[in-house]
Amino acid sequence: MDKYIYDNNNGLWYELQGGYYIPCLTLPAEKERPVGIWGQRHKRYLKEHRKATYTSLLTSGKLNAYLANIDEQAEEMFSRLVEQMVAKQGITEQMEAENQMLWVGRMNNIRSAVMEIVLSELIYNSLSEGGMATAVPPPFNIVHTCVIEFSVEICHN
Repeated sequence: MDKYIYDNNNGLWYELQGGYYIPCLTLPAEKERPVGIWGQRHKRYLKEHRKATYTSLLTSGKLNAYLANIDEQAEEMFSRLVEQMVAKQGITEQMEAENQMLWVGRMNNIRSAVMEIVLSELIYNSLSEGGMATAVPPPFNIVHTCVIEFSVEICHN
């Protein structure tokens, strides 16, 4: 028996493995784009909770482009929301110069709140059959409607 055979009917090559001819299939070539932390988190979510979507994107050769797009959207959303919350809470460079601990605390609070919003709104969502993003319950409950403000008191001796 030949190791490889070609089928003119479907245009596929077959390889002999253990007495059976198995089609020699390869995934379509996909342009590599860098995928950051947001895209990696979404990939992990798809693998664990939306296996059919993950498999479909992987076998169609669109997974990397999809994840890179999600990563770009998440980065833009994160930056935009941080800027809006900083403006809304009146955090300025003057505050940074006068009271660094207060500024760092508020900025960390904002970044944490925005991270939760991006995770719940974009990363823990998946594609529906129509191609539109639909809300999917995240693996944990996130409340992002309010930002907890806090103050840091510095005691001077």
